[in-house]
Amino acid sequence: MAGFLNIAKEKLINKVVEISVDDIIPNPNQPRSDFSEDITPLAESIAQNGILQPISVRKKGFKYELITGERRLRAAKMCGFPVVPCIVHEVSDRHSAVLALVENIQRQDLSFFDEASAIEKLIADYGMTQEIAAAKLGRAQSTIANKLRLLRLTEKERSLIIQYGLTERHARSLLRLGSSEDRLFILDKIIRNNLNVERSERLIDEFIGNQRNRASYKKRSVVFQNVKMFVNTINKAVETMQAAGISADSKKIQSEDYIEYRVRIPIQKKN
Repeated sequence: MAGFLNIAKEKLINKVVEISVDDIIPNPNQPRSDFSEDITPLAESIAQNGILQPISVRKKGFKYELITGERRLRAAKMCGFPVVPCIVHEVSDRHSAVLALVENIQRQDLSFFDEASAIEKLIADYGMTQEIAAAKLGRAQSTIANKLRLLRLTEKERSLIIQYGLTERHARSLLRLGSSEDRLFILDKIIRNNLNVERSERLIDEFIGNQRNRASYKKRSVVFQNVKMFVNTINKAVETMQAAGISADSKKIQSEDYIEYRVRIPIQKKN
């Protein structure tokens, strides 16, 4: 019986077969998180012409797991198709995840955050390096690294960026800011003023410049406070000597480059 099942399975591999839509289960590695896209035009085309490109699946127990073709499958269900043409592939979990991601990237159907999350999952779950992931996805390693950096933004920041239609360059610019509080502050200004990338980058430059100026002022203020404490210590010492009957005094001399304090203590002559 087992031999018969293996022969039956082999006959299905890499061939177009019709499979019930009820027997196709979702791909757990589907990189897309937003399925709100209107696929009515695709459904109308499929109703008229059928599915021209078979859906890719792989055997999973008694079911078939979707690899690529999620939009076509949803459109077919919208049309009421009981079965769809599929190609059954014999691939690993890792290869299935790569194929699902590649299809979405090639169709430019992913948000840049979904793409970054999917790449992170490939690396984390399947032990890939950035270099290997880049090679499999046909991208430069530096591109993969830049994509992954986007995940430093918080969920709230990502949600606002997507909600208001900002670009990946907007998102990367915000990464120059060290805290989520600062990023949300700037993000609010970008959204309210509908700033393009160039104007957003100038705003961030100004904000970072002002932060540096404030930090420099604060540092100088701390130094000044320390000097003031030192001067107060000198004055207190002079007052203490005067209270003890010693005719000590101090004199402040200020020039362009420095402030000089002179303390004069009379020498007590022996009788």
